[in-house]
Amino acid sequence: MPIVDPRTGEPLTPSGDAEQNTAPSQGQPSDADIIIDVDRSNIQQLLEASMQVPVLLCCWAPSSEPSKHQVPVLEKLTREHGGAFILGKLNIDDNPDIAGQLGVQSVPDVKLVSQGGLVDQLQGAQPEQQVREWLGKYFQAPEGAQQSPEEQASAALEAGDSATARRIYEELVQQWPDHTAYQVELARALVADGEPQQARQLLEALPPEERDAPSARGVRASIEFGEQALSAEEIAALGDRDDSEARYQRALRQVADGQYETGLEGLLALMRSDRAYGDDAARKTLLRVFDALGADHPLTVAYRRKLFALLY
Repeated sequence: MPIVDPRTGEPLTPSGDAEQNTAPSQGQPSDADIIIDVDRSNIQQLLEASMQVPVLLCCWAPSSEPSKHQVPVLEKLTREHGGAFILGKLNIDDNPDIAGQLGVQSVPDVKLVSQGGLVDQLQGAQPEQQVREWLGKYFQAPEGAQQSPEEQASAALEAGDSATARRIYEELVQQWPDHTAYQVELARALVADGEPQQARQLLEALPPEERDAPSARGVRASIEFGEQALSAEEIAALGDRDDSEARYQRALRQVADGQYETGLEGLLALMRSDRAYGDDAARKTLLRVFDALGADHPLTVAYRRKLFALLY
């Protein structure tokens, strides 16, 4: 059976049946056109096909747990790209000679082949977001592509749906236990879902270098805001008080509740009116909120500028 161009349905390589002519495909290519099991019978055809259509050659093994997670990700993204490349899956247990010729030492090992040559490779299991970014260096993102799980979780948190974000990150942690960024994000979702102690335990279990990284420090800051802020009942008991202490406590409660912009505005206003309050507590708390949000968060960027303008 020939390997066909997924964009047209035309054979890319001869099949031994020279008269065979495959009609051009209509719409999205079928899985059979873009996802191919590779062995001795067609490895040469696949390499020849790469002269016209790029090939992702995924070397994997049924006994490899990381492979079991990586292959479905590659299949999903191959379908999304709709024929921009062909995915070839090589089971190295069944084809050790080919794996040896390709220099495969561990799986999964994904090789991007074009024009018969190796362009790049992705070694070790990588979560969907990382694979998307890698593919994005070589292929235009497909229109209407599904959100990655990371994007779905981030959007859920932004919308206040902490339960959905928590569920997604729990699944990601289970699938990618060595990817500590997911554990940090799960801790963030746990804080938003009202489980700060579970979040703290998760962060404390991280390797030291990850435990002290900015993202983990930010989540710990969120936990501390919740511990330090007055309760909603205590805030209500402040009544109409408009002194610096009351204004600070309201802003801190807003930050602890995730009302970051309102809280940041309150802290900035307190700095303008009473910079000395609490040994510069408003400015110090602003910096901790920036740490909790992350350096690239739009609110961090905007309020860093406002803080700079106020100070200088």
